[in-house]
Amino acid sequence: MRLLMIGRLNGELVTASKIAMQRGAAVTQADAIPQGLTVLRARGADLIMIDVGLDIRALVAALEEERIRTPVIACGVAADARAAVAAIQAGAKEYVPLPPDPELIAAVLEAVSADSRAFVWRDPAMERVVRLAEQVARSEASVLITGESGTGKEVLARHVHARSNRAAKPFVSVNCAAIPEALLESELFGHEKGAFTGAVARRIGRFEEANGGTLLLDEISEMDVRLQSKLLRALQERVIDRVGGTAPVKVDIRVLATSNRNLAEEVRKGTFREDLFYRLNVVHLRLPALRERPADILELAGHFAKKYAAVNGLPLRPLSAEARSIVTRNPWRGNVRELENTLHRAVLLASGSEIGVEAILTPEGDAIAAADGPAVRAAQVAEAATRGLVGRTVAEVERDLILDTLDHCLGNRTHAAKILGISIRTLRNKLNEYVEAGLEVAEPGGVRALAAYG
Repeated sequence: MRLLMIGRLNGELVTASKIAMQRGAAVTQADAIPQGLTVLRARGADLIMIDVGLDIRALVAALEEERIRTPVIACGVAADARAAVAAIQAGAKEYVPLPPDPELIAAVLEAVSADSRAFVWRDPAMERVVRLAEQVARSEASVLITGESGTGKEVLARHVHARSNRAAKPFVSVNCAAIPEALLESELFGHEKGAFTGAVARRIGRFEEANGGTLLLDEISEMDVRLQSKLLRALQERVIDRVGGTAPVKVDIRVLATSNRNLAEEVRKGTFREDLFYRLNVVHLRLPALRERPADILELAGHFAKKYAAVNGLPLRPLSAEARSIVTRNPWRGNVRELENTLHRAVLLASGSEIGVEAILTPEGDAIAAADGPAVRAAQVAEAATRGLVGRTVAEVERDLILDTLDHCLGNRTHAAKILGISIRTLRNKLNEYVEAGLEVAEPGGVRALAAYG
């Protein structure tokens, strides 16, 4: 956690700074807003705490102008309610009264450092993904995370970072789809003063801000192909060039990337560089859609019910049996994001001791019609099976089919080849390829092992 304190460190602010450091924060101090902006441009921060007596509106405006998305917390004497209201109206996210309460300071730091979207899962399909993620977390390998919108790709990326050797260093996320193409290069690599109109001072980019830690390139498939070449150089050589800069800058980062598209298909279409794809796709984590992991639905629903009851100061209500039935039978095409929004509404609308079906509504206030009936359920199963293949290459599907069939046959090549409808020679050639790639292949008797086959 990198905390920037803006204001003269005397009295209560000194105490607040000491409490933050005792809680593990790395604290930097600036006397005034201009100096604070200089710190942000040079090294970044995860949270700003500013003296309520300073011009918070001017700070927030400057952050917006320079596209610095660091949350602002105002601090002031407890009795000054008018100043607290003015600070919130000026754009501060929260107000912390002084003298500081250690538990309150700790809660603020925890709220910022811990992502608000908790990582919750129970379904075996999700368990397999998490297990692989945790196996590779401590490596330096690039990881590509794919899945439909709303499945929790960024949450999984944060999970990988939290279990990596870089967990104590920054986790910096860049949404490549949300930043205009003309600004994305500066956002990633930074710029020198005067490099373009509006570049009022040197500013580091997200690569330098993430130095020592992890950089997440969210929805990387939206990045223009011309910028992809600069990104590839940065990943290969671990150096970047600021816009308008004259000398390369070394960076030490681990890169994770997400996409809701099939990047292999984007490569074939020419919208994504093949060399960049292979640089990122060292490890591929495919997040299944929520409808493909039904055991997660009630687990997540319970989590969101608890979360939003606490956020809104409402009593915790369990879902009724009818509400649970509706929730589990809904296809959730918006995935976890749609489920979360639905439960947030339900918490606000529920009355009585439970969350009933009358509170499970669409954003327009209509009842959610759960899919039902044998035909619909069969269609959902078929859709889930088909979607389980989306985002994967033919070679990946073929590999899994061959290895699973071989497992089923307890390693018997002859039986597996007959089931697959291929020759024993073709099967052996495929197995040789898999072994050379470092995959485990079942020996006769059913045990997977690394071995060569002739």
